[in-house]
Amino acid sequence: MACEIERKFLVSGDYKSFAIASKRIVQGYLSDSPERTVRVRVIGERGFLTIKGITGDLGIIRDEWEYEIPTVEAEELLKICLPGVIDKTRYYVPFEGVTFEVDEFYGQNEGLTIAEVELNSPEQMVLLPQWIGREVTGIEKYYNSMLVKNPYSKW
Repeated sequence: MACEIERKFLVSGDYKSFAIASKRIVQGYLSDSPERTVRVRVIGERGFLTIKGITGDLGIIRDEWEYEIPTVEAEELLKICLPGVIDKTRYYVPFEGVTFEVDEFYGQNEGLTIAEVELNSPEQMVLLPQWIGREVTGIEKYYNSMLVKNPYSKW
């Protein structure tokens, strides 16, 4: 079983000048239940299907399985997803031995920018760059699956 351990932060400041790459991501949800989310993504020219389990007590750990699927199938699955879509650009920003994935959202989530960093363990210490703002790990309204239902523009 795969396991995702990550922390999330709001972003305030310049991160783009430190990015080593970026990719456009469009994603939708086949299931957005808190017990399981099933996500379909097109990242650049590649398609993915991801299944995530319930988030643990700290809001940091959850089971995750991700599979690459043909892009044409991902595009077809996006058509049958629940209403709403996440559209964002992900910037990959290395800092002090880790890579922050910074998502700049578009559409109804325009103005929201969130950085995620994946960890090897929940106790792993991470130095934070100056452009990192408030930590939002475990705050459900910042989950992508929740941003589809309750976009940032409606807060």
